[in-house]
Amino acid sequence: MTDQGALAGSEVNWQLDGITMYGTLVRPEGAGPFPAVVMVAGSGPTDRDWNSPLIPGTNGSARLLAEALAGAGFASLRYDKRASGPHVAENLPAMIGKISMQSHADELAAAVARLASQPDIRRDRIFALTNSEGGLHALNYQLHQPAIPFAGMVLIAPPGRAVGAVARSQLAAQAAAIPNGDAMLALYDAAIARFMAGEPVAPDPALPPGVQMLLQSLETPANLPFARELWLADAAPLLAQISIPALVIIGKKDLQVDWQTDGEPLRQAAEGHADVTFLFPENANHVLKQELRPRSELAAAALTESYNGPDTRLDPEALVSIEAWLAAHA
Repeated sequence: MTDQGALAGSEVNWQLDGITMYGTLVRPEGAGPFPAVVMVAGSGPTDRDWNSPLIPGTNGSARLLAEALAGAGFASLRYDKRASGPHVAENLPAMIGKISMQSHADELAAAVARLASQPDIRRDRIFALTNSEGGLHALNYQLHQPAIPFAGMVLIAPPGRAVGAVARSQLAAQAAAIPNGDAMLALYDAAIARFMAGEPVAPDPALPPGVQMLLQSLETPANLPFARELWLADAAPLLAQISIPALVIIGKKDLQVDWQTDGEPLRQAAEGHADVTFLFPENANHVLKQELRPRSELAAAALTESYNGPDTRLDPEALVSIEAWLAAHA
């Protein structure tokens, strides 16, 4: 394991199952010891900075959060999943058939151990800070009696329904705006039913090319068994089981996870947990960037420029709340 670069932002790496993992460790100024956060990225090939090759821009929210939290006295580690980042091509051959919910939890456990091994990090005050799918992995990690449990977690845009239901609702919103949308949804549902039954997806040629590509990606060998596990995964029943403080944030400008449709099951799951706090920022989108346009003017297909574009910034309301919540629990 090696460290390179300045103390304020050091490149670190470590081994997991014969594969080298890479991350960025950011420390505040001073000698420490520091409370710290591990940042867990969302779905697909999203990297340590929460950038994706599928979305334009490199102004990722995780990097911005790490810099802001360092100013507030928190160290952080953000990492590339083994199936993301610049080393994905060399890692994938060794990962085929092995990517699963458990493998994601193993990656998180390795990152937590790497962070906790630093002498200036408070091992008893390590928090998770997650985006979207990443919240599922942090919750799973915490619920399986880890060697280093989290002191708390900040869950940004966690799905309050099964991931498959969230995906279908996004497609349904698009289908509602096109002719024969109901027929397209029926073809999609039939393909998903085949996928969940372990049969070939065989998407109907009448489906739009983008939907066909999504369906075909689910059964790609590199995505199994993970894709079937993820399709049924739901943060709400996991949140109901945790006993540590949590801050759940879903922005009202989030078009992927809905602050009402997903937020309500999460709030119901947290009933009886005095230390689970909810925040629904007026102008935060899915990756916690500020979005000032009215929600009625936003369309999911054209929203990506507001994710990681050079002029985007973190939502101030959400950022202040995160910093205050972490400070109160550190």
